[in-house]
Amino acid sequence: MLPSYSISTSRFRYILLNSLLPCSIDSTIMPTYSFFFFIFYFLLIFIGTVKSDPDPLQDYCVAQTQGSQTFFVNGSPCINPADASPSHFTTSALSKPGNTASNPLGFNVTLTNIRNLPGMNTLGLTTARVDIAGNGLVPPHTHPRASEVTILVKGSLLVGFVDTSNRLFTQQLREGESFVFPKGLIHFLYNLDSKASALAISGLTSQNPGAQLASAATFTTKPSIPDDILKKAFQINGQDVSRIRKNLGG
Repeated sequence: MLPSYSISTSRFRYILLNSLLPCSIDSTIMPTYSFFFFIFYFLLIFIGTVKSDPDPLQDYCVAQTQGSQTFFVNGSPCINPADASPSHFTTSALSKPGNTASNPLGFNVTLTNIRNLPGMNTLGLTTARVDIAGNGLVPPHTHPRASEVTILVKGSLLVGFVDTSNRLFTQQLREGESFVFPKGLIHFLYNLDSKASALAISGLTSQNPGAQLASAATFTTKPSIPDDILKKAFQINGQDVSRIRKNLGG
C-alpha cells in the first residue's frame, strides 16, 4: 500500500510556479504572483484550444437526414459508417445559378449543407455560391461562427469589411482574385457592373456559420426593438423608423 501525502494550496502553487519558471522568486510575493501566473497559464491554454467547430472523432460522420429528429446535438447524428458511399460526399447544389430576382437587392446565396452534402457533417466547413445581378448587393452582414474567403469567378465586385475600430477595408476584385472576411466582422459584396451579373464562390470555416443582416437584425425583429431606442441610436425620427421597417419588410 502506498503512503498518502497531503499538500496545501499555497505549496502546490509554489511547486507549479517553480516548475514553470527557471528563476526563483522572493517567497514574500510568491502567493500572489503564483496565483496570477496560474490563472494566466490556464487562460493561455484555454484560448489556444478554442476553435470554430470541434474536431471530428472519426474519419467522417455522414449525417442522418432521414426521418424526424427526436434529439438535438451540436451537429447531426451519423449513419453507420459501413453504409457510407461516394454519393454522400458529392453534390451538384452549386452548379445552377441562383434566382437573384427573389429579393430587391439582387443577390442569391446557395449553400452546401447536410441535406445536399451529408458527408460534410462535423468537418467544420461550408461552401457557398453567390450570384449577384447587375448593381446587386449582398448587404452588410456577419457570420458569427465563421471566417470566409471568397474567390470571384465572373464579373467585377467591390468587397469589404469593417473592423472593431470602424476601419473599412475594401478591394475591387477581378476574376480569379480572392478576399478574406474575418470571423464575426460586418462585410459586403457589391456588383460594380450595372448590366452583367457576377459569380463568386465562398468557403466558410464552420458547418453552420450563421448569417445576420445588419439592417434586418435592427429593423425587422419580432417583436420590434422599441422605436425610442432606434431613434436615439440612429438619430432619426419616428417616421424614419416606420419607413425603414416597411422598406425592409418588417
